[in-house]
Amino acid sequence: MSKTIVLASGNAGKLQEFGEILSEFAFTVKPQRAFDVSDADETGLTFVENAILKARHACEATGLPALADDSGLEVDALNGAPGIYSARFARLTNEGSGDGDNNAKLLRSLEGLPHEERSARYRCVLVFMRHKDDPMPLICQGTLEGFIGTAPEGDNGFGYDPLFRLPELDKTAAQLTPAEKHAISHRGQAVAQFIDQIGQYLR
Repeated sequence: MSKTIVLASGNAGKLQEFGEILSEFAFTVKPQRAFDVSDADETGLTFVENAILKARHACEATGLPALADDSGLEVDALNGAPGIYSARFARLTNEGSGDGDNNAKLLRSLEGLPHEERSARYRCVLVFMRHKDDPMPLICQGTLEGFIGTAPEGDNGFGYDPLFRLPELDKTAAQLTPAEKHAISHRGQAVAQFIDQIGQYLR
C-alpha cells in the first residue's frame, strides 16, 4: 500500500494540527488540495458519516489511501448544537461565515446562562480508508470536555478554542501551546488511536 496518505480536509487549522502531530511518523501526509481535490459534500447526519464521505471522496479522486476528520463542538444547553454544523454555525442563519462569527453567535445563544449550564465538549472522528471501496474503514475518536466561557481568551488554535474553557487548567484551548493542546485534545486522542492501529494497514 502507498505510504502517501491524503488528508481529506481543506481546513487550514486542521491541516496545521495534523502536520504537527503526524510529522514524526514514517509516512507522508499530503493535503487533498495538493491533488486538486475539492471538498466533499457533507450530507451525513453524524460525525462518522461525514468523515466516511470525505475519506471516500478523496480516495476516489486520488486513488490513494485517505484520512478524514470530522469534528465539532457539542453544547449541552443547545441540545448538542452546533455539532456537525460547527464550522457553519453562523452561516446557517446568515450571521457570517468565519470563526469570529461562529463564536459571537455561540455567546449570544448562551447569554445569561451560569457557568454550570455552559458545559460542552469537542468531538473528533477520524476515518482512514485504504481505497474508495474499503469494506472496513479504520474509525478512531476522541472527546475533550469543558465549558463555554463568556468572552474569548487566547490567540492560539482555531474555531471555538478562544471560548472553550478547560476547568482543570483554568485556561481556554486558545491559551495552550500547540504541544499542550495536542497532548489532551479530542483530535490528539483520535490521532493517538490512529497511530496505534495504522501499522497493520501499512504493510
